Amino acid sequence: MDDWRRRTGPIAVLTGAGISTDSGIPDFRGPQGVWTRNPIAELSANYQDYLIDPQLRERSWLARRDNPAWQAEPNAGHRALVDLERSGRSVRILTQNIDRLHHRAGSSERRVLELHGNMFEVVCVSCGARVTMRETLERVAAGEPDPACLRCGGVLKSATIMFGQALDEEVIGQAAVYAQVCEIFLAVGTSLRVHPAAGLCEVAVDSGADLVIINNEPTPYDDLASEVIREPISQALPRIVAELSATA
Repeated sequence: MDDWRRRTGPIAVLTGAGISTDSGIPDFRGPQGVWTRNPIAELSANYQDYLIDPQLRERSWLARRDNPAWQAEPNAGHRALVDLERSGRSVRILTQNIDRLHHRAGSSERRVLELHGNMFEVVCVSCGARVTMRETLERVAAGEPDPACLRCGGVLKSATIMFGQALDEEVIGQAAVYAQVCEIFLAVGTSLRVHPAAGLCEVAVDSGADLVIINNEPTPYDDLASEVIREPISQALPRIVAELSATA
């Protein structure tokens, strides 16, 4: 057993789109990723463009309606992290995903930090009012292709972070604290190209943690890692969790 598996302190887990691919949700930058196959889709995820382009917003509401996350179920990778929490280990999940599959798998809400928000809520960019995605999509289905805020008339968007939009400072601050205090930092299914989330790897290593990367493709942080695992996540994560749980 490698040395990092013997550590008994807190564990931080950064999860990206790769952990959800076995649930039928495509990733973004993998060989079959949404943005790999359609680079225009990545460009359309820009916050400023979304604010000024009604046609882009109309296409975005249809894409939200058709998102495979509505039908997706948690997979073995999500369930393994639930098992790790239930083993008694101190665990915090820092997820870049917006699908809430960690919650549905059974991870405690207080142990999951959503770095990029979630797709099941809608927020007004002007007044901050929040409503559910379902009720907003009902307005779209009823004939409002670009529904406006019912409180102030402002632009509505999903409660997710788009390119060009700042992350919540409190959320990323909490994530940095978890990265600083953990002994093991697992980066699971993330390309580690999106900052500031990717930079949490360096924060963890600088604070003395072992970085372990589970990803099919190379990442910019592979050289910092104590171990890089190319095995499929739904196979690798349950095995690793079983080993870590044994030291709880």
